Amino acid sequence: MENEEQLAKEIDQEFSEELLEEERIVEALLFTMGRSVGIDEIATALNAGKKIAQDAVDRLIAKYEARKGGMVIKRLEHRYQMAADPDCYPALIRVAKQPKKPVLTDVVMETLSIIAYKQPVTKAEIERIRGVSSDHAVNRLVEYGLAYEVGRLNAPGRPALFATTEEFLRRFGVSSIEELPDLNPEVAAEIKQEVDEEVVDIMGHAEGEEGSTENAEDSEGAAQPEGKDENHA
Repeated sequence: MENEEQLAKEIDQEFSEELLEEERIVEALLFTMGRSVGIDEIATALNAGKKIAQDAVDRLIAKYEARKGGMVIKRLEHRYQMAADPDCYPALIRVAKQPKKPVLTDVVMETLSIIAYKQPVTKAEIERIRGVSSDHAVNRLVEYGLAYEVGRLNAPGRPALFATTEEFLRRFGVSSIEELPDLNPEVAAEIKQEVDEEVVDIMGHAEGEEGSTENAEDSEGAAQPEGKDENHA
């Protein structure tokens, strides 16, 4: 009986040391990279699966939160980054020069809000909602690192689609866009209607072009002498 208990203790100790080693590796990785790190990268560092990597990160975050030290691990969507605790900023600023944050005008903030709540979204959709050109505002947001081109809409001209960045999450103190406060229902409905109308216009334009092409082809076919139309028996 004593041998079994001793064996159980040794197994528990070995398991605990293995978990601690995983946490040490994750901590070293986050500190060394100096940027947000995804679960895939953490799993690679641990030479393990994503489940083990996620568990190791979660344990490490819990320990950091419990000890209330000068460093924290921030969740940024599905990525993680080591950073100084915001409570320490006043002390840090006395030594390190505070970086100058870009000033967001009302126009830029309005544009950023539309992107944040409707992403991914095109400039045309933004302009329809705002009622004015948004080139300058969107370009400023890209320049400030708060928005970026995430892809292209499958429509004529393939307009660029914009979404918010990790810097946006850091700047506004949220871990995910799901944490953004809910819009006023009336405002949300109005934005959705504007975007839906824009998509319908874009797709309708595409169908119109296809229809014009088909009509032209039909006209050419009709002009062929009878008996030479390969599309008819």
